Amino acid sequence: MTFEFSDVGTLFIAIVLLFVGTAIIHKFEILERFAIPAPVIGGLLAATILFFTSEAGILTVQFDTSLQGIMMLMFFSTVGLNASLGFIKTGGKLLFIYWIFASFLSIIQNTLSISLSKVFGLEPLVGLMAGSIAMIGGHGGATAFGETIEGLGVDNALTIGIAAATFGLVAGGVMGGPVARFLIKRHNLDPSDIAEAPDTISLPKGHVSTRQIDPVQNVFIHLGLITFVMFTGTLVAEWFSRTTDVILPTYVGAMFVAVLLRSLLDRDFARKRLAFDTNLNDGIGTISLGIFLSMAVMSIQLGQILDLALPILAIVFFQVVTIILYSVFIVFRFIGKDYDAAVMISGMVGHGLGATPTAMANMDAVSKKYGPSPTAFLIIPIVGAFLIDVVNIPVVVFFINMVTG
Repeated sequence: MTFEFSDVGTLFIAIVLLFVGTAIIHKFEILERFAIPAPVIGGLLAATILFFTSEAGILTVQFDTSLQGIMMLMFFSTVGLNASLGFIKTGGKLLFIYWIFASFLSIIQNTLSISLSKVFGLEPLVGLMAGSIAMIGGHGGATAFGETIEGLGVDNALTIGIAAATFGLVAGGVMGGPVARFLIKRHNLDPSDIAEAPDTISLPKGHVSTRQIDPVQNVFIHLGLITFVMFTGTLVAEWFSRTTDVILPTYVGAMFVAVLLRSLLDRDFARKRLAFDTNLNDGIGTISLGIFLSMAVMSIQLGQILDLALPILAIVFFQVVTIILYSVFIVFRFIGKDYDAAVMISGMVGHGLGATPTAMANMDAVSKKYGPSPTAFLIIPIVGAFLIDVVNIPVVVFFINMVTG
């Protein structure tokens, strides 16, 4: 029997799984201790149950995840609204350093996948599908390059890439929090050691605070700002892609518009009329991220992972081990060895194994347990959602050309 959930039904299930995941985390202390995101727990539980019901021929469920993209766009809009041009300038050097190490990860992943494919007697192009194509590129990268590699005569390249990306998504969501916890405990890190974020601005006396207006009106004002960013950012991304032939994700366009808007809102003439409520903005961002990730994980086809041939599964496993070792023992040292660095590492594990939203969920879980890290929440989405692709795509093309000779 097959049952199809509509977009509204899928939204309802995603919200229920958020509550289920949160309840499970509170029930089992080890999950809370290692800062594993609630949407990952709830989504994995649903995906596992649905896998067994499908395999047994009892029930197959299909979700309409059309709202998933909207939730992701909303989340990244709130991330951009928490930043400002001044804040970005202060984090410029660290952003560049992190980008360099994230870019080098692309070379490491592809070198590892090709080397292991030779060890296991696989076609190098097959192994490459378990490299940065699926790890850094995620499902989008696996889909795009999978068709290209199949065109080079490799059967099932797309299927292998999608399955590898699925494994990476799960591993990134499960391992990011524990890795950050290890660093925080080992180095006795505390968010209080981090200087106050430069975008944290106290309202001068005489300025109108949003706390003094009707709460419902306040929510509508901020939803208006966020949806304006979503709409305008989409237009910017489409215009950029159309004029440059470089695909710019819509959420990157939204972040760009959001940063500009926040910079205007921080001006005196704007603050006298509207005080931006970061707590409300964070709340909307948390809700949208939770729903997005819950939808993404619960709709994962776990059977794709089990269908992976053992050599491919081994390559992906080594990718997980490698990114943990690389981020903990190398990257962490070069990006400050402080609390911000530890939170950023949880993000690297997330976006380095398949998805920037997973990185954000990892950091959100770590921040809720140990304390905020505004710097990490600015740098990770900029690098993971856009800058890394500037390097990863040419690197992948280079490796494809190298192995095809």
